[in-house]
Amino acid sequence: MRKLSRHIYFSFTLITLSFFLLSASAIAASAPPVEGARLPDVHLKVPDNPDDQRYLGLTGKVSFQIPQVRARVVIIEIFSMYCPYCQREAPKINELYQDIENNEALRGKIKLIGIGAGNSAFEVAVFRDKYKVPFPLLPDEDFSLHKCFGETRTPYFIAIRIHDDGSHKVIYSKLGGIGEAKQFLKQMSKLSGLEAGGSK
Repeated sequence: MRKLSRHIYFSFTLITLSFFLLSASAIAASAPPVEGARLPDVHLKVPDNPDDQRYLGLTGKVSFQIPQVRARVVIIEIFSMYCPYCQREAPKINELYQDIENNEALRGKIKLIGIGAGNSAFEVAVFRDKYKVPFPLLPDEDFSLHKCFGETRTPYFIAIRIHDDGSHKVIYSKLGGIGEAKQFLKQMSKLSGLEAGGSK
């Protein structure tokens, strides 16, 4: 009887421990990427627009992972066309894009993409046309990408640094606007090591 009680207690302890480990794993999986970590392993459809394909360096591909973008730094904006904060932020992100493109040292090294959480291709196109967004915006109609990125509120910005060997790490992950575009670009340059012309 004592052996049976011990066995039941041991089994209960194992089940309880497994439950807590699974719960912790689920919590970790639903959290946004943290600085110093890697992005979730997600595949995105390459944009149909040839200009977007050339900008991302993905001509001829059907799908891609964000670290495959031809750049040193990729800044990801998770937005929604229905989010008033995203709408107000759009001119600043456009300004950030222009500041990068006008900077010979950073052009081609820092690139932007937007992921429309819950937005169809049509909704993303409406947002892009209305706010004259010059960089690629990708639909995420079923929220599958949004879930992988921790179901963040919007706008949410993530920046990754891509290294020569193809590895990458998150260097920025925050909810809210970017503030002043030029200052944000300086911050990205510093965090990535591009400030001093580094290629590490």
